[in-house]
Amino acid sequence: MSLTKNKETKTLDEFLAENPNVDVSRYWERCWGILTALKQKITDKFPHLSQHPSTFDRDYYTSPNGEFEGSYAAWTGNGVEWLVNSWIGNRKASILDMNTTAFLGQETDVPHLVIVFGTVPKLFCYCDYTPRKNLLTDPDYLDKYYGPEVNEWYMKLRSHPNFHWSVSHGSYMRALINPATQSLMGELNDENISIFETYLHQMVDRWLGWLDQASPVPEAERPALQRNDHIIREMSYRRDPMNKLAANVFGQAEVENMIELRMGKAQIDASTTY
Repeated sequence: MSLTKNKETKTLDEFLAENPNVDVSRYWERCWGILTALKQKITDKFPHLSQHPSTFDRDYYTSPNGEFEGSYAAWTGNGVEWLVNSWIGNRKASILDMNTTAFLGQETDVPHLVIVFGTVPKLFCYCDYTPRKNLLTDPDYLDKYYGPEVNEWYMKLRSHPNFHWSVSHGSYMRALINPATQSLMGELNDENISIFETYLHQMVDRWLGWLDQASPVPEAERPALQRNDHIIREMSYRRDPMNKLAANVFGQAEVENMIELRMGKAQIDASTTY
């Protein structure tokens, strides 16, 4: 049997080919509501954030052929370089990619936060605390943010019988995997969305608690930290396999523009200190 036929290693195209025309509008509403509530928790913590001008005209947009639609907004300010709340896809034809992502400033070394919901039309959830240091060479950082409490919490969801692991076909995306990464797929239903909802609120609440307790990063170390942050931020968008699907409906040139918008290239260029 071909590896791509294994449910853990199927491509997005293979999942969509099985059920290409499922109306997922109701589930979009549910998942988008969860992500919006999580984003609100973050903006409550950082009330001074302002929406970046590059995203002012992306409240709602469509592809030229009307096949894809979406919304993209990003905020920036002291403590948070790039907070994203976005979705893209076709609510009438199975495919959705929705996310709330927070790339922090260099005032602390608290991990970044990445949360993604998707439908293919199976339910997909990817989430993690993206590390700011090398976990293989900095065991103190590993123990601080990925220790027994997080490990036990992680394993409980990872072993849930409703879900199986979903392997990215992008090698960079697999390189991002860390001890807090969940990349899970299951049936698209309210029960499974509710399981993820509980987990993700716990995830954000813990992360906000880390920010409350964080020690400042010395000024001299911040440029190097920012350089690493920006590389991860850029590559995680540039090398996302989802870009291939978007290129089919927006065209490659427009997708390149969208990638620069999603990663916040204008904000990176304006804020670089290294």
